[in-house]
Amino acid sequence: MSINDDAQPAVLTASWMGTVDYADAWAWQRELFMARLDGDRSDTLMLLEHPPTYTLGRRGIEEDLVYDEAERARRGIGLYNVDRGGRATYHGPGQLVGYPILELGSRDSQIDISSPADPRIPRERYDVLTYLRKLEEVVIRTAAAFGVDAVRDPENTGVWVGPNKLGAIGVKITRGITMHGFALNVVTDLSMFEGIVPCGIQGRWVTSIAQETGIRHPVKQVASVAAENLAEVFDRPLVWSHPDHLRARRPEITADGSVQGEPSPIDDGGRVV
Repeated sequence: MSINDDAQPAVLTASWMGTVDYADAWAWQRELFMARLDGDRSDTLMLLEHPPTYTLGRRGIEEDLVYDEAERARRGIGLYNVDRGGRATYHGPGQLVGYPILELGSRDSQIDISSPADPRIPRERYDVLTYLRKLEEVVIRTAAAFGVDAVRDPENTGVWVGPNKLGAIGVKITRGITMHGFALNVVTDLSMFEGIVPCGIQGRWVTSIAQETGIRHPVKQVASVAAENLAEVFDRPLVWSHPDHLRARRPEITADGSVQGEPSPIDDGGRVV
């Protein structure tokens, strides 16, 4: 049965996936994107860490790479040219990466948006900048939960503490469905950013929750909070699922409005920008 065959509100299925190779996670995103496009899945949030990896977005240039191929190989850092927006960034151990696969709606003003309870009708018309600001809000709220006062920069996408970037954002939206997402430095080895010009911005640096607070929180714990914040910001009921279940049909909503699923992991139980 397609998720469009019944009139239940959209559910956000989150999954803590541990450490996942970048290429594998990217392929998994595309698989979930197609399932969402076909109506076979609800919205999904992949939460994970990557092995050391540099990525260049659609606006990335070779000059953003400080380490050459030999140096990257010596340090065990992968490199991928990807279809998100933005320029160069680093992913690695100690960094929370979130990939929301969300149906935002339509940019077409002809679509009726009066029935948000019907999944066949978008909740709202979307615009890219609003989506980016919402992702920033998720990261800001998550940082605040761990004692970091982070803010937006009016000139640069992302989340900042003073002149230093705490969270990077780069997305792709195709037919109203999102890919890629955010990266939040939790206990990241910040020296790994020395191999790139982070986000192509000269004269700025990076920071982490651990750098700002002196406390080393488990990334999995931060992931749980980030999922709750994303569900709240995007107004989705949240349910947790094991990664092996991500290819299954979406979670069911019971008669009383609760969502059937697994507990939070902390309890152990188109367009590019």
